[in-house]
Amino acid sequence: MHLSKIPSGLRYYTGEVARLRRAIEDCAISVFIERSYEEIITPAVDYYELFEKGMGAEAHSAFRFADSDGRMLALRPDVTSSVARAAATLLARKERPLRLCYVAPIFHQQPRTLAEWRRETTQLGCELIGASGVEADVEQLAIVAETLKRIGLGAKYRVTLNSVEIFNGIAARLTLNQLAREQLRKLIDVRDTSGVISLLTELQVDAGEREMFARVTRLSGKRGILDEARRVITNERSVAALDLLEQVWCAIDSLGLAERFEIDLGDVSGLDYYTGLLFKIYVEGAGSRVGRGGRYDQLTSAFGRAEPAVGFVVDLDALTEVIAGDGAKVASQRMIPGC
Repeated sequence: MHLSKIPSGLRYYTGEVARLRRAIEDCAISVFIERSYEEIITPAVDYYELFEKGMGAEAHSAFRFADSDGRMLALRPDVTSSVARAAATLLARKERPLRLCYVAPIFHQQPRTLAEWRRETTQLGCELIGASGVEADVEQLAIVAETLKRIGLGAKYRVTLNSVEIFNGIAARLTLNQLAREQLRKLIDVRDTSGVISLLTELQVDAGEREMFARVTRLSGKRGILDEARRVITNERSVAALDLLEQVWCAIDSLGLAERFEIDLGDVSGLDYYTGLLFKIYVEGAGSRVGRGGRYDQLTSAFGRAEPAVGFVVDLDALTEVIAGDGAKVASQRMIPGC
């Protein structure tokens, strides 16, 4: 046994990098609190079923073990599921909307992708529960933008926007079953256009419909992408999602943030709980996304009642790695005063 080494996917933080990591955490939390978000601390260990309900297949990467009563427990692989349960139970009588924020480590037994190699990461996040509409969605996006600006990444980030309802509307039009939907979503998520065409051919989808679907999932860019999508998409459900996405874009533009945002109709999330807007956060120098978020209006229904909700998480470890590339001490000095 070589105890001089640590398991793969884990790491130490020391010295200037450790101080930088704490400074980024403190800066982000200060932004959240300024926006009236109250901090919540969730259990590091919980029932595996909780995460399975919220995360679907992604929960399978969790560290799992049996409790003394035989029930399956897991090291927390996600924070949103725990917050949603707290909102529906512990905080059920609290005035809505709830604005909750957190900093919490999450754990995965296996790296989720080659790029996302860490098995322990720390998430910084906000959840807005009990508020629907474009205004609530844009509040989350504005907090993301402000946080990245305050930690010195204001010119280095990009946020991609999409809506799961665009995919859902097209999948419903094609009358795909649940298995086919999941296979298709995975192919889209890795940009495998030939795989998408092949699967739809196997499912005996009309050639015109196949080409339409493949074309839509390749669309990305600014507001004009929505007009191009409308020339291809005709089903009512997807068109309604495009309309809402345009409202979000207009609000972002009015805040002067459009330069850092893009629409990407092929950016399909793997998490089961998203119901509308979804977004992913990228930063120059990171090998993969550094955060994601979106609307999840049905997640709390597993605990008693459904409520509109939207939130996001950013990866503290990924942000630390990117910012430390310029030198941890110098990077700390570049943060906007007040953090």
